[in-house]
Amino acid sequence: MPIDPTLPYDDTNIFARILRGEMPCSKVYEDEHALAFNDIFPQAPTHVLVIPKGRYVSWDDFSERASAEEIAGFVRAVAKVARDKGLVADGYRLLANVGQHSGQEVAHLHVHIFAGGPLGPMLSR
Repeated sequence: MPIDPTLPYDDTNIFARILRGEMPCSKVYEDEHALAFNDIFPQAPTHVLVIPKGRYVSWDDFSERASAEEIAGFVRAVAKVARDKGLVADGYRLLANVGQHSGQEVAHLHVHIFAGGPLGPMLSR
């Protein structure tokens, strides 16, 4: 069910539980600002999720409340994952859903990295 990004952060969301080590993940990368792991329901040959370690509901929330160091660290982590997985040459897509109309399902900021073949159009109507 899509979430309302204006609601307060929910510490019971699956990504918060992964960050606390209560749920397993297939880790791809981790540093002080971010954790990246393979999506359990991949939508492309390569489908990695990157989440900040802070308590942020969405990109909007993150961009408003995170420190400059957290923002820079998170953005660098997303790019490092793409480089480390060899995705730059052929290309990749980043997606961050915000709110109900976008289909955001987990109330913790997460960026999807899609790659591994032609991805098709951005949106279909």
